[in-house]
Amino acid sequence: MKVVLFCGGLGLRIRDADDVPKPMVQIGYRPILWHVMKYYAHYGHKDFILCLGHRAEAVKNYFLTYSEYTSNDFVLSGGGKRLELFNSDIQDWRITFADTGVNSNIGQRLKAAEKYLEGEDEFLANYSDGLTDLPLPQQIEHFRGQGKIASFLCVRPNLSYHLVSLHKGNGNLVSGIHAISDGTMRINGGFFVFKKKIFDYIHEGEELVNGPFHRLMEEKQLIGYPYDGFWASMDTFKDKQHLENLWGSGTAPWEVWKGCKNGCR
Repeated sequence: MKVVLFCGGLGLRIRDADDVPKPMVQIGYRPILWHVMKYYAHYGHKDFILCLGHRAEAVKNYFLTYSEYTSNDFVLSGGGKRLELFNSDIQDWRITFADTGVNSNIGQRLKAAEKYLEGEDEFLANYSDGLTDLPLPQQIEHFRGQGKIASFLCVRPNLSYHLVSLHKGNGNLVSGIHAISDGTMRINGGFFVFKKKIFDYIHEGEELVNGPFHRLMEEKQLIGYPYDGFWASMDTFKDKQHLENLWGSGTAPWEVWKGCKNGCR
């Protein structure tokens, strides 16, 4: 299955973004976009469509000048003239770079990528700013078993805030308080599985969720896939630091390609 990745965000809330697209903010040696792509490639999905926008050239140049030696072990010999890699990251990846507009929303970016999905009945999509250890084949199997048009990952929000309930008309006495993460609320985790028919539900200029998803709900064509394992998004500098700390400690759960769910560096 092809993988559509939305790569046009500005990353304004991440202080060290340095005007690069949000998916290009680094986690360890590589940008978070690479970590997302590596996750999909681990499950055999290596044909990517990058929906570019803000600073598109930064994404293009990164892959045009890609060095396998940055994140792989190698042997240097012959006085520096010979390099021998033990592993390779992107040698068997196919990457389409699609300019989908600097100010486009997610729905418009997806619509612009439609022409690169010719012949595909199903495809995957991702916001490119979240990481998980979700067993992807299980989500895909669930999606196919339901026979619907769209599926998205539903996760518990990784927020440290508390929900508060108040008694109305009684001096605003607090009647309840609990952590958001302990409740039943779930949010969109940004890992999508779509049938090609999704494009019939996207009208000109629409955001993906606000219009199309509501039409799908009305026709009972949208399903959620709940998951309580590791999931984290990178929306703020604090989120970035959390992911960097996990990566640096060798306990990065999303590195499923290393063969162990809880990190194994």
